[in-house]
Amino acid sequence: MENVSFSPYMIFDRAKWAALRDSEPLTLTEQEVAELKGIDDELSIEEVKEIYLPLSRLLNYYVSARSSRQAVLRKFLNETESTIKVPFIISIAGSVSVGKSTTARVLKALLSRWPEHTKVALVTTDGFLYPNEVLEDKRILLKKGFPQSYDIKTLLQFVVDVKSGKPNIKAPKYSHLIYDVVPDDYAEVDRPDILILEGLNVLQSGMDYPHDRPRVFVSDYVDFSIYVDADEKQLEEWYISRFMKFRKGAFADPKSYFHNFTQLTEDAAEKMAQTIWREINRKNLLRNILPTRERASLILHKSKNHAVDNVRLRK
Repeated sequence: MENVSFSPYMIFDRAKWAALRDSEPLTLTEQEVAELKGIDDELSIEEVKEIYLPLSRLLNYYVSARSSRQAVLRKFLNETESTIKVPFIISIAGSVSVGKSTTARVLKALLSRWPEHTKVALVTTDGFLYPNEVLEDKRILLKKGFPQSYDIKTLLQFVVDVKSGKPNIKAPKYSHLIYDVVPDDYAEVDRPDILILEGLNVLQSGMDYPHDRPRVFVSDYVDFSIYVDADEKQLEEWYISRFMKFRKGAFADPKSYFHNFTQLTEDAAEKMAQTIWREINRKNLLRNILPTRERASLILHKSKNHAVDNVRLRK
């Protein structure tokens, strides 16, 4: 059993964490919550109340504290107001199939409804993957999601530009339908109060990219980091379940990169999903993603039905 006395984290079970909601108001309807969940990610109104509202309250304190520090700096510099809007950056990491995207969407919805009329942007690092053509040339298409598959210099420049207060920054888009970066299509990020950056690699540091050897990395510019966690067996079950649902949905589109999988029998498709998980996603999890977990400011651990059963908050 873990000796919590020497842990860098405070550990809360679900009930104790939920009690920290205090008076944080629920600003989402049940219909809005239903629209935020992923294809294989259960999300109830109770989950929002008990897990995400306390987290929203905590983040409000962090953002306010950072604003206070900026006010101190302005006072020291004899500036009446800041000439540059410095956004608060939240990163969300975790394995494939764990539900990072749902967590990111819920937080964006909650944070953007703060009384301060906070402007929140959400960007996924999938858009900073090299296009499939480049990955094929590098012979690493089967390592998509691994550190070497990202255009890390472009991703880092994007984060630096956002943190510097640069207006109208373009973030490349990724399509899970075509399984590739979308050519000449971008999301515009224009000086948000908060940027949520979601992806497999947002907690990695320069040591994870020996081939590029960057002096700094995305994690150096993050103000608060979240790792969405679950047991490995649970992650595999969720991945296979999601794959099978995609097979009956998005994969049926002839434009889908995985359209041929719809021709497989149910058993063959399930075995294919298991193989992809074990040969690609599991290896990436164990080598590159899971080792970054202890760098997070907060860890959300999920159990069955994607319900968070405990929360770890860095002291």
